[in-house]
Amino acid sequence: MSLTYSSYQEFHRASIEQRDAFWAEQARLIDWHKPYEQVCDYSQPPFAKWFAGGQTNLCHNAVDRHLANRPDQNALIFVSTETNTEKTYSFRELHAEVQRMAAILQAQGVAKGDRVLIYMPMIAEACFAMLACVRIGAIHSVVFGGFASHSLATRIDDAQPKVIVSADAGMRGGKVVPYKHLLDEAISLSSHKPAAVLMVNRGLADFAKVEGRDIDYASERERHLNAQVPCEWVDSTHPSYILYTSGTTGKPKGVQRDTAGYAVALAASMKHIYLGEPGETYFSTSDIGWVVGHSYIIYGPLINGMATIMYEGLPIRPDAGIWWSLVEKYKVSVMFSAPTAARVLKKQDPAYLTKYDLSSLKALFLAGEPLDEPTATWMADAIQKPIIDNYWQTETGWPIMAICNGVEKAPTKFGSPGKAVYGYDIKLIDEATGEEITEPNKKGVIAVEGPLPPGCLQTIWGDDARFVKTYWSSIHNRVMYSTFDWGVRDADGYFYILGRTDDVINVAGHRLGTREIEESISSHPNVAEVAVVGVADQLKGQVAVAFAVLKDPAKAATTEQAKAHEAEIMKVVDDQLGAVARPAMVKFVNVLPKTRSGKLLRRAIQAVCEGRDPGDLTTMEDPAALQQVKELVATK
Repeated sequence: MSLTYSSYQEFHRASIEQRDAFWAEQARLIDWHKPYEQVCDYSQPPFAKWFAGGQTNLCHNAVDRHLANRPDQNALIFVSTETNTEKTYSFRELHAEVQRMAAILQAQGVAKGDRVLIYMPMIAEACFAMLACVRIGAIHSVVFGGFASHSLATRIDDAQPKVIVSADAGMRGGKVVPYKHLLDEAISLSSHKPAAVLMVNRGLADFAKVEGRDIDYASERERHLNAQVPCEWVDSTHPSYILYTSGTTGKPKGVQRDTAGYAVALAASMKHIYLGEPGETYFSTSDIGWVVGHSYIIYGPLINGMATIMYEGLPIRPDAGIWWSLVEKYKVSVMFSAPTAARVLKKQDPAYLTKYDLSSLKALFLAGEPLDEPTATWMADAIQKPIIDNYWQTETGWPIMAICNGVEKAPTKFGSPGKAVYGYDIKLIDEATGEEITEPNKKGVIAVEGPLPPGCLQTIWGDDARFVKTYWSSIHNRVMYSTFDWGVRDADGYFYILGRTDDVINVAGHRLGTREIEESISSHPNVAEVAVVGVADQLKGQVAVAFAVLKDPAKAATTEQAKAHEAEIMKVVDDQLGAVARPAMVKFVNVLPKTRSGKLLRRAIQAVCEGRDPGDLTTMEDPAALQQVKELVATK
């Protein structure tokens, strides 16, 4: 019997108050080999076991089950503007390639429960490797391609993979980024040694082969061309993958995901949040090294019977119209990107935004960092499509806050990622008392009452105690999952993210969120992008320091102009937030330091400002960006 809902509010309430019945209904969206016996076993909080007693397989749900109805439909569309390569795989062809990869892994002794580390660029073989792992019950751990050897070594030691799948190189902005020497060094640094390294040779960079360990993918694929590898049916709670959270220092935190809960959560999100339909095309511009790449390049769209575009390249190469040309060519219905990408496009010729036919596109979803109102408004006006923010984390695997238009159409409020998503019992908590904040527009820590819904992390790989201590012990006198983000909720139930609880600046006893100051500075008409960090100060404890990219740098070309511009921006902050929030200085830069996935490196900026080591910068988009920050700080 299907539950019926007259509103999203009712839908959300049912997901909390009638949890088991609600999720049993969503569980119909996937195939089961063996029915589950219990929807949610929460007998050992905060550990939740979703769909306990059941058996399924992620690869079956993403690939095999579509062979009956859509075998020749596009499944994977690989596009590289770096190598000028474009290739489509139908569900039938993807099924064959995944079985070949699975056979190769099995030939190297990989079995259910073994780990396989994937260190690859955005190429089709990376997708094959991920799906092949879950097909045979192995646990994949994707590490962002080009990640530094030391950081890669820590992940090898933590996951202890039997096999590593890699490639000779990736490409970025027309430049080859060799991987093999980084991988070899990482293996030499790590205590754990993989039995084999499977190499995809793209012919981009020469590399030395390690005899007895390194094997060639192309020749192995030939050997297994006709491989038939059945799906390994695994328990609902069987780990599907480990994904290490970015920015981790010391021992990395491996987010461990289950199988059935993840499949159900993604299938439901495609229906209720992203409005994707089987047979349509989904385009996420992320990378498989990040959680968005796992959930909404590989698994989510394929589980939903959609084609998914896997893109290697920049949003502005060969020109700023490349993404939109793909939307037109493949009739993309749903697109998912990051606010940073929108800001990059904001600096390009606006003609590219109207050059292509975007009639197939229902909406552009943005996530990964807070979406500021000016950028959202600009993008909505530019492409004349809904711009929908959503908020989530590596740990959750799918949105915590969003607009669930698949349940009930609701307006977007620019600057807000939306309302609490079904399954998440979100509370705003007073940091000092641990009490829940119920009145609107009052700042608190965003927390979730357990159990977390399906698809969220089960634990930290190999470290249950750290899972409990990190995520469930920081709220005063409460066992609740902390997002470590500040937020407010308005009278309509829309949330606004104010920044990390650990990015709070304490200026002379006043607690200020960097996000609030950034939002204020962004409202200045000549500011394209801004990053605000808290910097240690002998007098005030901390002060805010801002680095801004200007739309028209010529207006601050001379020292006098820069000072005048800085004064203007400070006045904007004074007027909006009060003098206490005014930055100690505003410096103008050509580009902000970011990772290649578009996240601002706030901690690295802060470290440079305080004269500390900024740490591992191998995922940085432009190393010169941090050097400019360093020079500006030195000349303050």
